[in-house]
Order: sequence, then structure tokens, then C-alpha cells
Amino acid sequence: MKLSVRVVEARNLRAMDLNGFSDPYVRLQLGRHRFRTKVVKKSLNPSWGEEFSFLVEDLADELIVSVMDEDRYFNDDFVGQLKVPVSWVFDAENNSLGTTWHTLLPKNKKSKNRDCGEILLTISLSQKNSFIDQALPFNGDHAPNMEKYADLTMESPSRSFSGSSRSPSQMGTEEATSAKEEKSYAHTFVGRVAQLFYRNGEAVSATNSRGLSMSELLEKPRIEVYENKFEEQSSSSTFEEAMGSMESRDQGGEIPSNLSGGILLDQSYVVAPPDLNSLLFSHDSYFTKSLAELQGTTELQQGPWRFENGGESLKRVVTYISAATKLTKALKANEEQIYLKADGKVFAVLISVSTPDVIYGSTFKTELLFCITPGPELPSGEQSSRLIISWRMNFLQSTMMKGMIEGGARQGLKDSFNQFADLLSQNVKPVDLKGLGSNKEQVLASLQVESQSDWKLAIQYFANFTVVFTVLIGLYVLAHILQAMPSTIQGLEFVGLDLPDSIGEVFVCGILVLQVERVLGFIARFMQARVQKGSDHGVKAQGEGWLLTVALIEGTNLAAVDSSGFSDPYVLFTCNGKTRTSSIKFQKSDPQWNGEPSFIGIDSPVETHEKRFYCWNSIGLAEIFEFDAMDEPPSMMDLEVYDFEGPFDEATSLGHAEINFVKTSIADLADVWIPLQGKLAQACQSRLHLRIFLNDTRGSNVVKEYLIKMEKEVGKKINLRSPQTNSAFQKLFGLPPEEFLINDFTCHLKRKMPLQGRLFLSARIIGFHANLFGHKTKFFFLWEDIEDIQVVAPTLSSMGSPIIVITLRRGRGMDARHGAKTQDEEGRLKFHFQTFVSFNVAHRTITALCKARSLSPEQKMQIVEDESEAKSLQIEENGSFLGLDDVSMSELYSSGLPIPTNCFMELFSGGYLDRKVMEKVGCLSYSYTPWELDKDDVYQRQICYKFDKRISWYRGEVTSTQQRTHLSDRNGWIVEEIMTLHGVPFGDYFNLHLRYQVEPSRSKECSVQVFFGIAWLKSTTHQKRIMKNILSNLQDRLKVIFTVVEQEFIPGK
Repeated sequence: MKLSVRVVEARNLRAMDLNGFSDPYVRLQLGRHRFRTKVVKKSLNPSWGEEFSFLVEDLADELIVSVMDEDRYFNDDFVGQLKVPVSWVFDAENNSLGTTWHTLLPKNKKSKNRDCGEILLTISLSQKNSFIDQALPFNGDHAPNMEKYADLTMESPSRSFSGSSRSPSQMGTEEATSAKEEKSYAHTFVGRVAQLFYRNGEAVSATNSRGLSMSELLEKPRIEVYENKFEEQSSSSTFEEAMGSMESRDQGGEIPSNLSGGILLDQSYVVAPPDLNSLLFSHDSYFTKSLAELQGTTELQQGPWRFENGGESLKRVVTYISAATKLTKALKANEEQIYLKADGKVFAVLISVSTPDVIYGSTFKTELLFCITPGPELPSGEQSSRLIISWRMNFLQSTMMKGMIEGGARQGLKDSFNQFADLLSQNVKPVDLKGLGSNKEQVLASLQVESQSDWKLAIQYFANFTVVFTVLIGLYVLAHILQAMPSTIQGLEFVGLDLPDSIGEVFVCGILVLQVERVLGFIARFMQARVQKGSDHGVKAQGEGWLLTVALIEGTNLAAVDSSGFSDPYVLFTCNGKTRTSSIKFQKSDPQWNGEPSFIGIDSPVETHEKRFYCWNSIGLAEIFEFDAMDEPPSMMDLEVYDFEGPFDEATSLGHAEINFVKTSIADLADVWIPLQGKLAQACQSRLHLRIFLNDTRGSNVVKEYLIKMEKEVGKKINLRSPQTNSAFQKLFGLPPEEFLINDFTCHLKRKMPLQGRLFLSARIIGFHANLFGHKTKFFFLWEDIEDIQVVAPTLSSMGSPIIVITLRRGRGMDARHGAKTQDEEGRLKFHFQTFVSFNVAHRTITALCKARSLSPEQKMQIVEDESEAKSLQIEENGSFLGLDDVSMSELYSSGLPIPTNCFMELFSGGYLDRKVMEKVGCLSYSYTPWELDKDDVYQRQICYKFDKRISWYRGEVTSTQQRTHLSDRNGWIVEEIMTLHGVPFGDYFNLHLRYQVEPSRSKECSVQVFFGIAWLKSTTHQKRIMKNILSNLQDRLKVIFTVVEQEFIPGK
């Protein structure tokens, strides 16, 4: 049953814009299905004349007609609405309400303005005798517009993806079954129209419950007219022909690298790459329409794929209106999709998205790169594909809003592609990478080849042009000597000395000498390799812990550095200060390390000017290296490819690479191609084929043992986090499952403005995360990236808190550069963290973890277990302490006490009196650092405590920095203090400044004056109220303090 609605016109609408007009359009909704008309600009009596049709599933549904006013930059305004139950139309004469004016009503009855205007509608209900007619969109003037919504009005069915592995007989059986089901259903529907109304469309859901196969998924549903079906078959064949044409024109170029914005999706699926490509980008694929329905996208229009630039590029244009969000309205978007590569196995599509209607939309484009490559080998023998989606912002013009635009786009894309991944996983089975590559012994055993004899290795080694040519010349000269007669002595010759008699003879002798020298060099190398046995290949790892195993398979397109057009490459692996050296492949640009004859270096090529020996690899295995077990999982491994120049010459680098174990899962490293960096490597697009395995050989108490060791260095107990907390931490930063959280701290990240968030510390990374009004800031870097950690003295801008400044090594941590405050001339990033609730614990933990990762094992053994407190804070030599001169100070309290000055100063000693006073004034969890000499006659300490509930209902926390110094005449003391409040309203708007001036007045008496000031960090209309509340609280607190001190030294008072 189909409900047809014709939106004719409207009159006397409300003016919603300042110009006295509106930009109205009509939005219609029935159940889950939605449509909208075009927008009529600047009109209160618009005319549309558009017709729509809905599939009725339940007579209890209501048709909701809403008139909206389009707003370019904000959410659209509501004008009025109308609700028409479908049952009214069903009960009406001829199942039609006719063409009638309907009054628009406000959203709620309490609205003051109830005059919203009227709208002219034609509403009718039609019943058909076949399911095909029922599913057809309305075939009227607007049929083309309705056709793009036809699939969206269908309920998303559950799908099963069987790939291309089904046999023809299986496919035929499924098609026959499908035909029977449809025929049976159509027959049933004719006789049971009433059941459609009373069972809420059971028949429709019955057909949707059947899973779709791969061939069905790439086609539209069968319930459509013959003409449309013919057009789709033609379109599908056109896409297949285009892919075939792209494959024939492919010249074997490299796969485009991921875009700089980051990875949105990296997942492998049990499907062949061509099938996954068709599923995502074929015009006939149902996946695109299902995704649009899931995300609320409307008016989806997919242009045809066309060849441009003389057939060099394949391109199409897609337009749609994205769903509205909490912050933005529905926006029109244009996508330009271009195939960068399609060779039948690898597909790369670059999508450029423009949203001109958004603010600053003309200044940027969002670019997405879809890369489909063959996935890992599956035990079942099925084909798999790996899909990587990366993104970046392409700014066409310079704008000050660049950071905000990037942040908003990053969050929006993340949410959108989470839905994309969920829907794709419902249609195509994801590959479980955890089970792949886990059996290391089985994988490495598959790399074994038959070993070769020494004679065969010698023949392969000496079978080259130089040796053959020298042997032939030698035989020729020998034959000449045997046939020639002895020459007479002439010139400077004498018996036993025969000199060349012409320039030609001199030239020939020179060639012979050079050739013999080269051959002797080959022989010397070979004999040297035969004498020196032993290599890094095959050496077993020692100890228990994290075991790293690397299998070197092959290399491609290595740079040539000599005139022969080849090189003599070998690879040096470095991890945690340990090195492993591969064999040398002579005269190879595409070396194979899995069984070819080769030399294996013993010493590191970095150690130049020292003799190095090489041995022959006659084992016949792939190059397999094991690193000694490590206590903590490694963060990265460096590899460098060198060209061998001889045992005494410095090696030439052919390229280098870095493997990051934190950003790459272990399953992905089980079989990976590594692109090399460097001028030579990038020019030749050099790559290495590796298989890397990392596993822990110890028991299940590894994390607990590591935390116990770190507790000794930090000096504070570290609690073991729950699996749920560790899982959330791993998901937040995209970390591998072996990473575990050690500690986290609330702090501020200082950039242009302080940003409050949490600092997370693990065994391998230090990360920061903040979420401010939906704008998320997230980054992390490795402990090995850190060059220096410094503590900067508190300043006014740091809200009285010391600052931890972390400086990274040059060129490191560039993925986290958006969180850095500065970048120096040498390219080193500097991160500023401040306002820690417990600064000393945070500083000690960061320092201990950094030392544990950056020091070599020998240096770690020299570190004492118990580390002293953090070093004294550093302040600038010029200027006053913490900028107190910039704050207006007024006298808050003064008193004369009948006790000596030194007795009163015990209040700041950290002893019994100090703790007793803080307890009396309602300070809980009081902690402090000892007084430390900062510079001449200046001592400094940090204190921290929490307010009791009777002092502050919010039970906030206080971090304070105190400085103590003598008066100018050294006959008294000045104690200055800056207090920062956390967890109380407006606590981040100000800092409290106190100054205690203690002077002796008479014998065994002292005079105390307390001065007070507030440094406002932000402006607020409540300044007077806040200051009044603080003054009252401080005065009461000081009275209690002075009373307790006096009672302590004067008994009975």
C-alpha cells in the first residue's frame, strides 16, 4: 500500500528572517522514511508542486508535515507543522483527502504565536495487487527524484558476505530459492492485505530477514521495474569495463602513501580486493545507499564513472545532503572521486569533499584516501583484502580558524567512519588478525630451503664476467708463451728481466695486472669467509622476557651506487642498543635473503676503520635474527641498508626505516613490506620484506613485577589498573593490547591558552587527552623521543604551579606537534604541563619512567633504587618571587604574640605544630616538601591539602608554593605564598597571594602582619562577591591559626 502526498503551495507563513521573509521548505516523515522539498527563497506564499510517495507499513503511523525556514549558518527554524494519521486517509472516500488547505500548528500548545499559516496538500492512499507495484516509487513528474530514495525507504536487511568462493550450482540454488520466496510471498500478499495493517508489515520484514549474498549485495533489490533493472545492468558492466581498462593501463606504480591527517580505518576482510572495490565504489552497490540511510544522508546522487584527460584518470561526482548535528544544520556536500590506481589487486581512490555552505567552507577541502590491497594469507585459503582509509585537510586559503576546522573535521570523520566500519563488518566478515601469525615456529619453518654445497656456492660466486674474462685472457697468454720463441736481450733488459718493447705491450700488461688483482680480491674474500665461521643469523636469544625475532626475506629496487648498476646490500637491525647484521648480497638490486649464497657480517658497519670479517651463509635458511630478551616491550626498531665497500672502507647508506611497535599491531608485522627512507631509497622507491614477531616468554605477573620495580624508583605505591581501564586506555590512543596504564594525572597543557586534561603514563608512551565542549585534543609520543625534562618555576600564567617542560629530540614526535607549545630553531618540540594536583608524584613518575626507557641496561644497573625528592624549583634571578609585585597587596590581619619569632616560624617548619594547625583549620591529606635552598638566603617548598566539608562544601584541593627569606636587617622573616584552588567554582579564575611578615617587637615577643592579594586570571562579574567570601574565610582561618600557636607555647591560655 502506497501513500501519495503532493505538496502544492503554502500561504501566510510566519516571517522568520530579519528581512521580513522566510526561506521555506517542507519536510515530510512517515515512520522511518523522510523527504523534503526544494527551498523557495524570500517568500511567505511559496509554491512547490512536488509529489512524494511512502510505503505504508502500519495504519497507526502518522504523516508529519513540517514547514521549515532554511538558515545558512545555524539550525533551520521551525515555522509550523501538521500531523495526518494514515487511518484518516484509509477511512476517507476513495481513500483520498483530496486537495485541501490545512492549518499549520506550532510545536506546543504554549506557543504565543499560533498563527503559522496554511499549506495546500493532496493526500491519497492506493492499494495494488502485487508486491512489485507496492514497492515501486511514485511514477509521476518527480519520478527521477523519487528513484534515488527508493532504496532508502527499504528497511536495511541483514547481510551475509560469502565472497567469490561460491560455486555456480550454489548460486543457482540461492537464486531459485529467492525466486520461490518472492513468488510465494506475492501470492500470500494478494490474499492477506488486511494482515499488512494489523501485523505491522510482517510480510515486508519476512523478505528483509533473508541474508544477501555477494552478488545480491552488488545489485539493487529485485523489486523494481524492468527498465531500471536494465539500466543498472548496463551501469554495472560499464564499471567492470572501466576497471578492466584501468588494469590494462596500469604501469606498476607505487601505492599512494597514507594522508597526513591520520588513519580512520585499518582493517582486513575476508573478500577479494576486486569484490571489495566493487562493493564500495560500484554505482550498483547497495552498500552506499545503506550507509546513507544509516547516517541520515538524503538526496544522494551518484554520477557515472567517466574517463578524463584522454583516459588517464577515472572520475565521478557524488552529491548529497548530510544529516544535521547538534552544532550544524544539514549541509550539502560534493565529492569528487578519482581512481589513482587499479591494477586488479590494488585499488586507490582519492575523494575530495567540499562543503561550500559551511562557515569558511570555501577555504578548505577534506581529502580521503581509500587503499585496498591484498590482505594476509588465511589458513582456509580464502582471499582477503586490507582496507586503509586516511584523511587530511587541504586548505585552499589561509585562515585563522585552521586549528578549529581541523579539530571539528577530525571528530566528525571519526564518528562517521565508526558507523562505516560497523556497517561494512555486517556485510563482509572481518579478518581476526589475533590468530594470524601467532605460531611463529610454523611461519619461520616455512621459510626454510634446501642448503647448497660449498662447491655449488663457489661456482655461483665466481661465475661472473670478471673472473671468466680473466681466466680466458690468462689461458690466451699462456698459449702465447708456449708457442713464442725467446726474444733477444735489448735496451735495458738483462737475463731474467723481459721488459715491454712497445706502448701496446705496456697497455696489455696493465690490463692483466688489474684483472688479476680483482680476481685475487675475490679469492681472498671467499677464503676469508671460509675461515671465519659465525654470524648473527641463527644465534638464539638469551634470557626470559620480551623476545624479538626478525626474518629478512627480500628487498626490491635498492639503489645502485657503482658503475655496474648494482649494489652489494646488507641490513643492520638495531633495537634497545643491540644490533644484528644480515648477509651481504653481491651485485643485486632486488636481493633475496631466503637461501641465496651470501656473506654475513659479524661487526657493525658503523664502526669504520676497523677490520671486519665475513662468513659464508651455507645454512640455506631465510635470514632470521633474535634479540636478547628485554624486560619491557620495545618501542621501535631501526634498520639501515648499507652497500658493502670492503672490510676497511666506510659503508654507504642505501636507505633506512623505523618500525614503531606502539603504532603498529604485532599481527600486521607478521608479514610486512617496509618502505625505506632517504634520498637514494625514495628516488628508487626501495622496500624490504620482513616478518617480525614479538612475544613475552614470561608468566602472567609481568605487569605486577614491572610496577613493583617502578614503585622503588618513584617512591610511591602504584596500583594495578583493571582490565577495563587498560582496555579503555588502549582504545583511546589506539595502542596494542600489550600496553598497560601505569598512572594518570589531571593537569593543564600550556599552549596559547591552558587546556585542562589528563596526562597518561605507560611503559612506552606519555599521552595527553582533553575534551573541551566536544573538541578533543589527543596525542602521545615515546619515552625514547624525550631529550630533556626540566622544571620551570611557578609564574602568574602557570597559576602558581611549577611547569614540567619536556623537550623531544630533533625530528621526533611530529605526530604530536599540535600539542607542543614551541619548536626551537633545531626543530625540537617543547611540551609544557602544569597545575598538577600532586606535582612531586607526577614529576618523580615521569622522571623515573623516562630514565627506565632511555638508559641502556648497563646504565640502569647504576641507578639507585630509592630516588630523592625532586630538585629545587628554579626561578628567574631577576624579578620578584612569582610576580607578587604585580598584585595589589593589602593588610588582612596583624597581631602581637607573646612568643619569640623562632617559635612562631615553627608554623612553617613541617613539624608537629604545622600539622596540628592545618588540622584545626580543616585541611585534610596535608603533604609538603622539605625546605630547600633555592639561591642565597631563599628557601622554597610545596604544600598540598584538601578542604574539609565544613570549610568548603565542594571539598576542593589546594596546591601552594611557599618561599621563605630573611628581612633586610636579618632580624625577622618574610614568608610569601601563592595558592591555587582546584575543584571549586571559579577556582581557575584567580590565584590567592599571601605574605607573612614576622618581626621581633620586644623581648620574647613578635609582631606578625599578614597581607593579602588576588590575581585575577579571568574576568567575571562576581569578583566582589568572591573577594568578600575569601576575605571572610581567611580572617577566620588566621584567627584559629594564631590562637593555636599561642596556646601551644603559653599553657593555660
